[in-house]
Amino acid sequence: MAALIMALLLLIYIVIAGQRAVLLFEAGTALGVIAGCALIVFPLIAIWALWRELRFGFQTERLVKQLAAEGGLPVETAVTASGRPVREVADEEFPKYKAEVEAEPGSWRAWFRLGLAYDASGDRRRARWALREAIKLSKSPHA
Repeated sequence: MAALIMALLLLIYIVIAGQRAVLLFEAGTALGVIAGCALIVFPLIAIWALWRELRFGFQTERLVKQLAAEGGLPVETAVTASGRPVREVADEEFPKYKAEVEAEPGSWRAWFRLGLAYDASGDRRRARWALREAIKLSKSPHA
């Protein structure tokens, strides 16, 4: 839901920026034209970034559903009151998921579980990297 709200806000921003860009172009000054170009380029970059994040979310959601249906999601043994994994416990379980990837480097399921383990350990950058690898491998014909 939050992603949809952000997408709607981005759309409103693009419309407003587009209107301002037209006004700046109509001014006819060099500075106006440069600023108008910036007001067109920046929203395009924002659209690309939003699309990339939404696509990542949809793809990971698809894999979560598939892994859950197969009974392959890791069971969180300890969580805080807010539902987040207890980091110390996640750090202890991490080597198991890393070893699984080392044993089966072509398995999207192993990479996905490794991504979840990275996330539970608080390493979001590596979590996203492992999840992207899982998405890539899931698209191969022998997945």
